[in-house]
Amino acid sequence: MLKLHVSSSKKIGQPDYGSLGASVGLELELDTALASDPDALNGRVRKLFDLARQAVEHELQGQQRNGPGSSARDNRTSGGNGDRPIRYATASQVRAIRAICGRLKLDADREANQRFNVDDLDELTLAQASTMIDDLKSLTTADRNGGGR
Repeated sequence: MLKLHVSSSKKIGQPDYGSLGASVGLELELDTALASDPDALNGRVRKLFDLARQAVEHELQGQQRNGPGSSARDNRTSGGNGDRPIRYATASQVRAIRAICGRLKLDADREANQRFNVDDLDELTLAQASTMIDDLKSLTTADRNGGGR
């Protein structure tokens, strides 16, 4: 079994030194027979990169339409500063949390509740989701390095 890993990322500059960014990583398991057919293997690599690039472009288009961190739900204003909207976790962040928790055999919603006192991953802010992803990734790194939970 061969594993093919590809990733794509892109940032777009915004006014006032801001930027919009998106990245995606994909993994595909392939039959080892493809190793003996370089043209077919390169074709699969190109297709997977094309999918990754399309996903990044799609995410950036959604951010440009709705603003970074936006999703289908309304951005409510924060309690402390009523003129500043709460930036909720992106759909990509929620998917990443669910995927990493799945690999770690953790309940993603329960983890979010314990860490940030939210009932659902969709209630996480952009910053909370980012922190949670970083924390979960450190757990997967510790597992690979012989640490573990």
